[in-house]
Amino acid sequence: MVSLLRRIAIDITPLQRSRDFRRIWTGLLFAGAGYHFTVVASFVQVYELTGSNTAVGIVGLVGLAGIVLGIVLGGTFIDAVDRRTTLMWAQVCGGAGSSVLLFTTLLDEPPIAVVYAAVALIAGSSSIDSSARNAIVPRLVGRELLPSALALNQVVMNATALLGPAVAGLMIAQFGLVTAYGVDVCSYLAMFAIISTIRRVPPEPGHLPDTGLTAVVNGFRYLRGRGVLQAAFGADLVAMIFGMPRALFPVIAVSQFERGAEVVGLLFAAPAVGAVLGALTGGWVRKVRHQGSAVLWAVAAWGASVAAFGLVGDRLWLALLLLAVAGAADVISAIFRGTIIQLSVPDHLRGRLSGINYLVVAGGPRLGDLRAGLVATAFSPTISVVSGGLLCIAGAGVIGWLVPSFRRYEAIDDHPTDGADPTGGDARVQSDRRRDEGSSHHGEKPRSA
Repeated sequence: MVSLLRRIAIDITPLQRSRDFRRIWTGLLFAGAGYHFTVVASFVQVYELTGSNTAVGIVGLVGLAGIVLGIVLGGTFIDAVDRRTTLMWAQVCGGAGSSVLLFTTLLDEPPIAVVYAAVALIAGSSSIDSSARNAIVPRLVGRELLPSALALNQVVMNATALLGPAVAGLMIAQFGLVTAYGVDVCSYLAMFAIISTIRRVPPEPGHLPDTGLTAVVNGFRYLRGRGVLQAAFGADLVAMIFGMPRALFPVIAVSQFERGAEVVGLLFAAPAVGAVLGALTGGWVRKVRHQGSAVLWAVAAWGASVAAFGLVGDRLWLALLLLAVAGAADVISAIFRGTIIQLSVPDHLRGRLSGINYLVVAGGPRLGDLRAGLVATAFSPTISVVSGGLLCIAGAGVIGWLVPSFRRYEAIDDHPTDGADPTGGDARVQSDRRRDEGSSHHGEKPRSA
């Protein structure tokens, strides 16, 4: 039993070997919690100001617009400058947005347009932050430890997604909106301080960095003819568009389980619980050779779990169990998709491709909400959920059939190590490196272009 637990327990080697990764990972605990505090608070604030469900729904659209603008704006420079600097400025901009929201709570009737603008600024900053942070990980931990590092990131993101909204709701009820926004402002300050202590990660030598709109176009152009990357993005879109049933949770709670808001909360929490458990028991992901095939199986497992969820009748415990299984499958898919994207893209394009991935991850669920609602209106919630799950399975099969290179994809270490410094910039190691390698730049091991 002990041997089995050691094999499946999450691999914490990246935290042990890379000081800089360890610091960024710790900062995510603060940043993730603060972000979810503001998400909940902004919905509550807009509803209190307007009393309109439509106005609350616009918060989501404004956030998506901010993400798109952030991806486009960030794409103009993200691979041409030091990524530590980009991360620091992302905290400044996000913190400014949260500070504006904090200030609006002190006004009797703040303009709703100001609230929307602050939400868009935070969303855009988050997209740039995520793109730069994901692109920096291979440089900090190296190719071999990348799957383990991504699994560790998934633990933090899903744990804060699970606990953050619940704690935020209690805090808002007890102390008001000002406290929730204040926590987020403090989280940006904490993340800024942490990032300022890691080493610089400038563009690798040997590449003339793209800037401006040309850089954005070249980022999307890189996808042309690259079936593996297209399939990785397509697999996530299939899972989220066809198999994301969250928009129907309020309806299902009433019509299927004859319960109210407490069950809605449980339905939303169940996938996050499964995702956390899936990541914590993901020690085996480092040993998987064919990551593309693993993604397809994970998407199929997600679809099967969602389809079964639609057929459970009034057995709530079974519904929650199946949603947890779906969440575990989704986090495994995310780990392997991230591995494929980061390892198959050269470093001078990683920021832009990470941005495109963020756009897919953020936009897919919103399209899934629309599909689920339309099908449920035309037929029934049950048909919407079950058909979506089955289409996920079919979609995974179609991708595997159309793109066999994705099914066979293997992250063979046939590229340079991206200048990874697993020590995270340890002073003694860097001193030895500078002495032995006179061309070293800010503690980074030079590599061939």
